[in-house]
Amino acid sequence: MQYTARNLLGAGSVIPGARPRPRGFTLVEVLLVLAIAAVLLLVALPSYRRYLVRAARHDAQSMLMAFAQAMERRYQVDYSFLGAAEAGADTGSPSAALFWSRAPVEGEALYTLAIVEVAEDPPFYRLRATPVAGGRQAGNGFLELDSLGTRSWDRNDDGVI
Repeated sequence: MQYTARNLLGAGSVIPGARPRPRGFTLVEVLLVLAIAAVLLLVALPSYRRYLVRAARHDAQSMLMAFAQAMERRYQVDYSFLGAAEAGADTGSPSAALFWSRAPVEGEALYTLAIVEVAEDPPFYRLRATPVAGGRQAGNGFLELDSLGTRSWDRNDDGVI
């Protein structure tokens, strides 16, 4: 057996004149780490919010594309875009049998979907995704898609594309 000060004095004994080894962090180190984390959060949070808005807008664009496909399927059956809205109207929210009236379908509604224009000769439609008032996308402008494939975004939310 090797003889050390620990063996000779006992496991719980303190060697006279030896300084105890510091354990843990000092208050200054903890405050420094908190300050760095706060700065990172201040920089990252606005960027993350912009990402969420952009992602929701892309989701609404894909919902408009799916809505257009539903309109085209309806045309293949009825040979008309007329009467595709609720209660057989030509414009307004889509009928429940045709497509959903909000995007995303599950969770918090960020956009409402609607048919804003329909013509019979030549066959034409224009679909719109409008941000829900008071929602995360409010002030982000509406999105439009027509039967010719033209996509539009009211980027500055002034009601004009």
